[in-house]
Amino acid sequence: MPRSLRMLVPDRACAYHIISRTALDGLPFDPRDKDELVRLIKWLSRVYFVDVLGYCIMGNHFHILVVVHPDLSATDAEIRRRFVVRYGPKRVFPESEMARLKSKWCNLSEYVKEVKQSFSRAFNERRDRRGTLWGDRFKSVIVENGGALLNCLAYIDLNPVRAGIVKRPEDYRWCSLGYHAQTGNREHFLSDDFGLVEFGVTSSEERLIRYREYVYHAGAVEKEGAAKIERGILEMEEKGGFRMGQVRRLGYRAKCFSDSGVIGSQNFVAGMLHYFKERIPNKRKRVPLEVSGLEGIYTLKRLSCA
Repeated sequence: MPRSLRMLVPDRACAYHIISRTALDGLPFDPRDKDELVRLIKWLSRVYFVDVLGYCIMGNHFHILVVVHPDLSATDAEIRRRFVVRYGPKRVFPESEMARLKSKWCNLSEYVKEVKQSFSRAFNERRDRRGTLWGDRFKSVIVENGGALLNCLAYIDLNPVRAGIVKRPEDYRWCSLGYHAQTGNREHFLSDDFGLVEFGVTSSEERLIRYREYVYHAGAVEKEGAAKIERGILEMEEKGGFRMGQVRRLGYRAKCFSDSGVIGSQNFVAGMLHYFKERIPNKRKRVPLEVSGLEGIYTLKRLSCA
């Protein structure tokens, strides 16, 4: 049976909801796998002309909500800059490949293909296995900006709540609300659109508040066979105006004291990075990461899972 045509809009910026499932039984993705998949999505979003609005990595599948920009937005200078991000500063840019790279790095299918193939290699290498990791080809749905995008993003962030894994979406570090809460959207990885720009909400802080309000009300709705946000939690959020208070923000940041490999000043972490350099694969550059919300504090992930 022939595969259905994938609907892509190449001549203007367009949002897509991407879903892909593993072919393996059970829940094969452990925390290290989920960290690696987030890292790849984050890194490749700096190479491809995409804006990541949200994501969620579950035990056997993932969701990404992404805006893909047309190749008209890809200038020669920007292609050269992104080539360095992708291949490093030592590789000579192939001028004859300019047109091909513009087309490739503005293509949804190429973006998802590279995410999945890169993850498959890392997954198989860790387990000394070979063979297929992913099931059928990924699904993609074109999403209209505004209300449809807001609903889709909330659906993605509520995955771990509906699965009964956490009580609040922010407690799950492998979803976009978890990333906003636990890192302060470090390096501005995620777009802060939330589908609310269309409604005239100009402040990014206000958009996050409005988005959390929508997510908590949507998550409190009963769904057959799925968990929901408890009424008491919703009432607590309502009393707080759906703002992420400083105490809770610091509570999320405090996880770095148990999850990190090294924590301290930038100079201290950089020194430890140099000390352990023989154990760090050359293929991946590591730098001290500032802990959002804790001034002057930096971390380095454990070498086995960084």
